[in-house]
This record gives sequence, structure tokens and C-alpha cells, in this order.
Amino acid sequence: MKLIQFFITLFLFLILVPHPLIAVESPSPINELDDLSDQALQMTKAGRYEEAKHLLVYFSEEFASLSAQQSFSMDELRILTISHNLALESINQSSLDLEQKVNAVTKFRLVMDALNSQHQPLWVEMEDPIMEAFNGVKVAAENGNVDEYQTTLNVFLSKYNIIQPSIKLDIPVERAQSLDARITYLDHYRQDVLEGQQTMSELTALETDLQKLFENMTEDEADPSLWWVIISTGSIIVSTLSYVGWRKYKGQGEMKKSERQKN
Repeated sequence: MKLIQFFITLFLFLILVPHPLIAVESPSPINELDDLSDQALQMTKAGRYEEAKHLLVYFSEEFASLSAQQSFSMDELRILTISHNLALESINQSSLDLEQKVNAVTKFRLVMDALNSQHQPLWVEMEDPIMEAFNGVKVAAENGNVDEYQTTLNVFLSKYNIIQPSIKLDIPVERAQSLDARITYLDHYRQDVLEGQQTMSELTALETDLQKLFENMTEDEADPSLWWVIISTGSIIVSTLSYVGWRKYKGQGEMKKSERQKN
């Protein structure tokens, strides 16, 4: 019984103890770069543009060292480089307002996170504002309000533009191209789409694609290694209980057999 109690206690400990106590990983170079991108974003939000600029420049230097040690695909390097350059340029442009600067650095931040994250990426958290903006486009189209349609479509495109580079790092190329094609069509032919009979079908198809995009990226936040430990420990407990039960059954059988022999 003491052995059973030990395994049960161990199993409960693995479930209830905070994850960091189970597995603590030392910061890796790419994690540090991820932190730098986040710090640059926080400085930008606070209007501390010089600090944000220094962090972005320092990031570039550190990433150059990391890329010499760790291999990245050409697409990853291209997307990260473009988003980093745009973030730095936005910080240096005095003509841009705070929101425009924050959007540019946020885009870069999400790209870096997409490269670093192994589970749910940060860009998925943009689901609510993006879907709300898209709903505004759909309502305006349903009401036939041209001015409102143009305004809400611009808002939606602006928000989607923030996550677009990150999406390309996390979903298959074919899906990303298909999604971009639908959005580009609405943008380039916005007046024709609004006046045509296929307006709602185009918007409905895009809405479905966006919903699938976020749904497919949503996953259990628990570390798979933690679940492996829990399942393994659970298997040990089941095996132990089965063995103890078998021993008890066998013991009882031998006891009855012994009693019959005495009689």
C-alpha cells in the first residue's frame, strides 16, 4: 500500500506543481532576441523612440551572430529582415504618429515570436480585433453603405497587415497565398466588389478562411513533455495497481486451496 500511495502522490505532484518547477530551461540566444524585440515594442509604446532605436540596432547585431550559428530558411530571413527594417525606419520617421510606429514595431515583434515560439504564437491574440474589424466590413457591405465600407475595409486591412508576415511563417505557403489573394482582391477591386452580386459570397468565403486560420493555430498551451510525464506516471500507477490486485487475488486463491487441502 505504501508503494501505491507513493505513486499517487507523485502523480498529483506532477499535475499540481507549477510547470517551471518541473522543467527549467536556460535562456537561449533566440529567446534573448525575442526579449529584445519585446523591449523595443514596449519602448515604442512608451514613446521612448531613442531607446527603441538602440534596441533594434542591437538586435540586428546580435541576430547576425546568431544566424552564423543557427540555420534559418531564406523565407524566414527575408521576412524577419523586412519587418526589422520597416520597424527601424518607422522609428526614425518623425512624420509618423505613435500608432503607426507601434504597428510597425508590433509587426516585427510578432515575426520574431513566430520564429521562436513552439506553441501558440502571439499573432493569434489578434483574432478579436481583426474579426471585429472584418465584421464591420461585412455589416457595411450588407447595408450598402459605400463610405462606411471603405473606412471599415481600411481598418481591417491595417490590422491584418500587422500579422501577415507572421502568418507566412506558421501556415503552409498555399494557404497563405490563398488568403492573401482574397484580401488583395477586396482591396484592389473594392468598388467592384461592393457593387457586384458576389459581394457577400466573397466576404463570407474570406470570413471562413480567417476563422479557420485562428482555429487551426489554437492549441493546448500545456507543454507536450509535461503531458508525456503525466501519462507515463499514470501508466505506472495503473500497472502497479493491477499488479497489487493480481497478487492479492493470487494470495486469496492459494489461501483457499490450502484450506481445502487441510479439510
